[in-house]
Amino acid sequence: MSGGTGASVFDRLDLPHAPGDGPVAFGGVLGPAELLAAYRCGLFPLPAADEFVAAYAEARYGDAVDAGEIALLPGASAADDPYGLAWWSPDPRPVIPVDGVRLPSRLARRLRNGVSWWTSADRAFGQVLAACAEGRQPAWLTAELRGVLEQLNAVGAAHSAEVWEGEELVGGVFGVVAGPVLSLDSMFRRRPDAARVAVADLAARFGTAGGRLLDAQWDGPHVRSLGAVPAPRARYLAELAAEADLTPLDPEPLPAARLVG
Repeated sequence: MSGGTGASVFDRLDLPHAPGDGPVAFGGVLGPAELLAAYRCGLFPLPAADEFVAAYAEARYGDAVDAGEIALLPGASAADDPYGLAWWSPDPRPVIPVDGVRLPSRLARRLRNGVSWWTSADRAFGQVLAACAEGRQPAWLTAELRGVLEQLNAVGAAHSAEVWEGEELVGGVFGVVAGPVLSLDSMFRRRPDAARVAVADLAARFGTAGGRLLDAQWDGPHVRSLGAVPAPRARYLAELAAEADLTPLDPEPLPAARLVG
């Protein structure tokens, strides 16, 4: 990865006073080192799918950028449109303790008595990315971002959990590691509840590796049903800054039924 260990452009953002319901910054560089630095500072990217989305972002937020309320990051080439890359840090932030993922009782019964799913980690990272991007609007999971995420996965800084029915991939989730926190960037399912099982599996593996918290990023009924609770940004940033002694994530195939005891 490019970049050093010094302060990044994200460290200079005034997050305590930044918007909690809109982008914190536009522009900058979307590379593996920069993406990892952003997550470690409590931000994540939303690239624009095309020039029309970028133009809409400029029309909506340009005045706030001009007023200094939203930062414009350096680093992009002169030919790049800074409004093609937005950085967000929602406040509050929905988080899930690694031992706090909820699985409905009906799903627990299915896993114990019926469906024969098994899970893995990082076995099909690229397939999970592709499935999460498929048909999603807005199409923020661009080819460029997917390429950067695959680079982070190759060095153990991004992970996926997969749910399999035989040899068919039926659900998954992926995210980036930042200290003791692992993001839930996106998930998908091809069978009912398969995404929930993927989240529970990733939480269990991350907890065994020494992680403490999942970051669900966007609050809403779905992540609340998974066990997410809203945390003020200040508390979330404190969690990110906590000491973390992580071991490699266990990639081995395991029965999904283990997740319900």
